[in-house]
Amino acid sequence: MSELTQRTYERRWWTLAVLSLALAVISLDNMILNVALPTLVRDLNATSSQLQWIVDSYVLVFAGLLLTAGALGDRFGRKLALMVGLGVFGAFSALAAMSGTANQLITTRALMGIGGALIMPSTLSILTNVFPPAERAKAIGIWAAVNGLSIPLGPVLGGWLLEHYSWGSIFLINLPVVVVSLIAATILVPESRDAKALPLDPVGAVLSIAGLAALLYAIIEAPSAGWTSGTTIAWFAVAAVALGAFILWERRVPYPMFDTRLFKNPRFSAASLSVTMVFFGLFGATFFLTQHMQFVLGFDTLQTGVRMIPVAVGVGIAAPLSARLTARFGSKVMVAAGLTVVALGLGLMSTATVESGYGLVATCMIVAGAGMGLAMTPATDAVMGAVPKDNAGVGSAVNDTTRQVGGALGVAVLGSLLATNYSDAMRGPASTLPPEVTAVTRDSVGAALEVAAQLPDPAAALALVNAARIAFIDAMGTTLVIGAGVTLVGAAIALLFLPARAANEEATPEPVQAADEVEAPEEEPVLTL
Repeated sequence: MSELTQRTYERRWWTLAVLSLALAVISLDNMILNVALPTLVRDLNATSSQLQWIVDSYVLVFAGLLLTAGALGDRFGRKLALMVGLGVFGAFSALAAMSGTANQLITTRALMGIGGALIMPSTLSILTNVFPPAERAKAIGIWAAVNGLSIPLGPVLGGWLLEHYSWGSIFLINLPVVVVSLIAATILVPESRDAKALPLDPVGAVLSIAGLAALLYAIIEAPSAGWTSGTTIAWFAVAAVALGAFILWERRVPYPMFDTRLFKNPRFSAASLSVTMVFFGLFGATFFLTQHMQFVLGFDTLQTGVRMIPVAVGVGIAAPLSARLTARFGSKVMVAAGLTVVALGLGLMSTATVESGYGLVATCMIVAGAGMGLAMTPATDAVMGAVPKDNAGVGSAVNDTTRQVGGALGVAVLGSLLATNYSDAMRGPASTLPPEVTAVTRDSVGAALEVAAQLPDPAAALALVNAARIAFIDAMGTTLVIGAGVTLVGAAIALLFLPARAANEEATPEPVQAADEVEAPEEEPVLTL
């Protein structure tokens, strides 16, 4: 083992700690922001449309740039991409905190998406190059657990910050984490890149950005514009044309940024689809659960954030355990089992009634979180194991893109179903109200509760509250059953198409010896500090 690769191997767990910290800063930021939206209405006079784009401008830029950012990391250095991404994310976090208008915040959030797109694929691609195959699944389990922790911890931290400081603190909190990550990365993270140093593919980059951005925009806008509206269909058509042209171009260009033949590998394609299904179900359910806890159970924002912690408990326990179970049973079984457990959690939540307390919610979150932890580690490991290490950045970007598309689809599709079912159920109760509030009452359970609070007749107000909560619970139950069904389809796909193991993988991996006892695996690339 050369001195440089030996130092890299010996520092691999410290490297993972730095990568996890860098991942945490972008994961937590997105969850923290959701808590602050009501505050932004008061302090920046943000409209409903502006609130949506404060969140979605980041998602649109982040997802659109992932493939390109991953390819740039492979070409010029993954550590370089990570550090540039951290710097961009930190700089625009500071500017976001100083925004004087909602439009300024939308712009700075979009620019933060550039940093996020550089950070996230870099963390996973560096991890893949630092850890040997026998330890990679364990490392990915820890990486996935850190990502899962952001779901409950973000709202808790955001609620605490907003109670003690101004809204800008939710962005300023990123700065010390970014500084520590940059210093630690300089010392502990090795540089790696594609040894072939192939030419760039600017046409492929433009087509992928256009296609992914159009796809995410269509998904984001579909619930408000209508899934069959001309605008929505036009954006989906733009996405289809751009992504189709991207695939055709990548098949013809001598040096493609992404080898589309990877999708012929069932280990890559089935695992990618499984990741999409996990995030479809879990993000859609999270969208419901936060409303359920606030509007039905009566918790405030901070209390709701604290009560999301069971998701992290489930993920935190299952994700590291999944690596050992996968070594015994194989990826096929564990990914299918994880998706089935997620579906079980969603199915349990669909049985909730107005009288159901927090205990049922907590149980469902633990079950769904455990399912996510069981499925994500082997699915991510399968995706990364199918990609040549020289192209780990692009492979990681595909994995991250499937997360974003799956999550966005979960919120959009299941959210639309929930809104439709709720509106239909409220048609009768709303018909007894003054015409000027009928539409508002049928729009959402939160709006119905606000209307009820303004009614002069206490009996009428109580009747409206009860009707709105029952309508929401019924609509949520129906929608969660559909979400569970989609997740089970993902489990079936994993069982049918995902190989049990990689072609060159032992049934029981040999334990990795100490660095001074073995030579570095021949397939490991030479890393430089």
